[in-house]
Amino acid sequence: MAIASANDTEVYASLTDLAYERIEEEIVMLRLKPGSIVSEAQLSEHVGIGRTPIREALQRLAHAGLVVVLPRRGILISEIDIRAQLQLLEVRREVERLIAGNAAERATEAERERFQGIAREMAHAAETDDDRSFLRLDRELNDLSVDAARNGFAAKAMQLMQPLSRRFWFIHYQEVADLPLCARLHAEVARAIGDGDRIRACAASDRLLDYIETFTRATLDTPPR
Repeated sequence: MAIASANDTEVYASLTDLAYERIEEEIVMLRLKPGSIVSEAQLSEHVGIGRTPIREALQRLAHAGLVVVLPRRGILISEIDIRAQLQLLEVRREVERLIAGNAAERATEAERERFQGIAREMAHAAETDDDRSFLRLDRELNDLSVDAARNGFAAKAMQLMQPLSRRFWFIHYQEVADLPLCARLHAEVARAIGDGDRIRACAASDRLLDYIETFTRATLDTPPR
């Protein structure tokens, strides 16, 4: 029996990560519709990655709540549940406040410079109502904040919550979101972290989550597109 080398293991893990990222993007961007059923073979062909990494990625996606694996039937893309989203926000508020505060205290000088850059770019996205730039910067700010916070448990919690939150935003933002306001609120968080001000960062995080909760509740009266 052949024994896998360390290099083989690294390549396999990289393919699993790549499969996860590609399938998650398909789900978040609604190219895989909520309630639809697909097979491992279809996903493998769609994203151009072999079946074994796809299977491992699907286990992670199921853990994140984006899919349900139906034995002998296929992969169900999870439906949107507004009540679950509101429950998620209760947890996300506390975790994001912790991450913002820790990042403000623990970020390196290079990270602080990038937080300030994100703040400037977010402010520009607010001025120009640029949704593409906003979505890119939002993900970068989330990832950088988690890295700078230096807390593995908080990082794992955010990994579970962010895909569901991004998909919910993408479905509804054109109908009910105030994108310039949301971008300004993100800029405030980034600027406070970049300044190393824990109190301001936590307060800015709370203001952002206040807005996100208001946005979420507004979707109750607005059918998804």
